[in-house]
Amino acid sequence: MKSLQSRESELVSPERQFGVLKEIFTKKKLPSFSEKLDQSGIGTLHPIPTEIFQMNLGKLCNQTCKHCHVDAGPDRKESMSKDTMFHCLSVLATNSVSIVDITGGAPEMHPEFRWLVKELRKLDKKVLVRCNLTILLAGTRYADLPQFYAENQVEVVSSLPYFEKRRTDSQRGEGVFDRSIEALKRLNAVGYGIPNSGLVLNLVYNPAGAFLPGAQNSLEKEFKSSLRKEHGIEFNSLFTITNMPISRYLEYLQESGNLENYLEKLVTSFNPSAALGVMCKNTLSVGYDGTLYDCDFNQMLELTVESEIRNIRDYDGDLLNKRKIRVGDHCYGCTAGAGSSCGGATA
Repeated sequence: MKSLQSRESELVSPERQFGVLKEIFTKKKLPSFSEKLDQSGIGTLHPIPTEIFQMNLGKLCNQTCKHCHVDAGPDRKESMSKDTMFHCLSVLATNSVSIVDITGGAPEMHPEFRWLVKELRKLDKKVLVRCNLTILLAGTRYADLPQFYAENQVEVVSSLPYFEKRRTDSQRGEGVFDRSIEALKRLNAVGYGIPNSGLVLNLVYNPAGAFLPGAQNSLEKEFKSSLRKEHGIEFNSLFTITNMPISRYLEYLQESGNLENYLEKLVTSFNPSAALGVMCKNTLSVGYDGTLYDCDFNQMLELTVESEIRNIRDYDGDLLNKRKIRVGDHCYGCTAGAGSSCGGATA
């Protein structure tokens, strides 16, 4: 198998991904996600007024992780223009949305990242940044990010696959665990994760293999105990997120021979309560080119919102609130077990 680092540009098209999933669902006679929603009495999903405005600044990243649904990496060129950022800011200036979730790639690598954060804070928006931690050690350009985050009251959400070196490095690359620990210490040093500091540091756990995450509360206790004992690190909350059977993780499942079993596991673990709390109901996801999606996963599959309003430059909140949420069989990933969203378990 080729290393992930050597094949960043060998992307899997959405059409091929849909075909792979459909073939297995047909072979195994598994109900489609839409059928499952109907069988459970939930039916069509509709949005509630947007609470989280998610901005994907592009696919450039200093890492190449095998679970990455964005197919991000050092050679990616996709990047949000400043004009698109202005359109986002214009919408947010007259909108009651309180939370802006900035993601990538590594969003900090975008040349306008700091400007955007400052503009969002001027609008009194709560800003979340999806930080991969190692970016804080990627050169002098990023060394002051902990202080920048603190000065702008940014909530930091950081991926850490596990509290042990072997499992983290197997998913994210050799040496990532040690660099992540150093980055967490730098965040702690300016107050992040420290009780009563007001600076929030949350961690994200993705399983390293073809299985669902364990109970979020139990894993949080394990993470806190181990990181505190072994490294003196503090953080606020742990979010468990199920790996979605798309993009780079789909390739991993195929190459490891786990795809069929993993899909069956997702379907048999469907939880109606989790389905009622999916993030696509209260989130609007904006792609680097301004295209609108129901969630970040649909964005990577190029499933635009089912509305005549398809780009942030044409934003109309009333029309968007009347849309149906687009779903596919990958959506089982958000509704299996305790559920999964950008904010962790949903049930």
